[in-house]
Amino acid sequence: MSDEDDATTSHSSSKKPIYTEFSQQELPEWKPILTPGWVIATLFAVGVIFIPIGLATVFSSESVEEIVIQYDESCLPSSHVNDPMAYIQSHTTNKTCVTKWTVEHRMEAPVYIYYQLDNYYQNHRRYMKSRNDKQLWSKAEEGETLNCYPEDMTKEKQPIVPCGLIAWSIFNDTYEFVSKNKNLTVNRKDIAWGSDRRFRFGSDVYPKNFQRRDLIGGGHLNESLPLRQQEDLIVWMRTAALPTFRKLYGKIEVDLEAKDEIEIVIENNYNTYMFGGTKKLVLSTATLMGGRNPFVGTAYLFIGSLSLFFTIAFILLYVIKPRPLGDPSYLSWNKNPGGMIK
Repeated sequence: MSDEDDATTSHSSSKKPIYTEFSQQELPEWKPILTPGWVIATLFAVGVIFIPIGLATVFSSESVEEIVIQYDESCLPSSHVNDPMAYIQSHTTNKTCVTKWTVEHRMEAPVYIYYQLDNYYQNHRRYMKSRNDKQLWSKAEEGETLNCYPEDMTKEKQPIVPCGLIAWSIFNDTYEFVSKNKNLTVNRKDIAWGSDRRFRFGSDVYPKNFQRRDLIGGGHLNESLPLRQQEDLIVWMRTAALPTFRKLYGKIEVDLEAKDEIEIVIENNYNTYMFGGTKKLVLSTATLMGGRNPFVGTAYLFIGSLSLFFTIAFILLYVIKPRPLGDPSYLSWNKNPGGMIK
């Protein structure tokens, strides 16, 4: 074997990586020196940018008109105030509740209708897992009920579609709105995420054996409509991360004028009395920044103000007690711009 062959064999069996600037971390890099000028300029820029954004966000949030009506207690008849469970579980008791609301400020369409639940832990691990996405997507997989127990099969061992505790506990309170002796139309279409409709719920999957067991959880589903068109179910099955959450119920697509008397007819069906939860009806307008959320604007204002405060503090410190700067030519990367010594 020749010396050339030995060198080739030795090179191919070596574990030493091929030399490149990337593998040896010798690519050009920027190493800023945090001089007082750089620090002061950066903090000033952050303050100048963040404070206007914060003011605009706060102003946008404050311009949102929002009304919150808690009705779980007010809708209890006086005969069941001390025993709400008997009221909510009764199949003969009238659950209709009527309340009136006067519009304080003009609300431009669309007016979004939300229901808000408190002390409701949709983020519980076993609850979140209690669904089967294959079954929701394909008719061929309707017998797939993995993770859905105890809401997986009927007593006759027929699969429940959709299965699982999330679907079983779907919210079923309803709201109607009357103004000037006319019913306000509530649009319940396009309330779910488009991606959920297109990619999670099949157009050929229909409810089957739903709420057919002894214990009824929440509402019923229309067995003549595919799951993709049942947007109240789709909204409900996008589980919330926190125990207090809002979900979109529908939209009123006419303006509500100030001083208008709105009669709200509520069907108080959903059982939150069992676990000490509360139910609220929320009507809200929206801006380009979304609904009312003062936190984002407040956070921008806080960071921007803090940056300007430190800008002033560092300027005063630099003027009153200046420190001589070292010579940057003595820094290691200036002595050896190539990085590592080869």
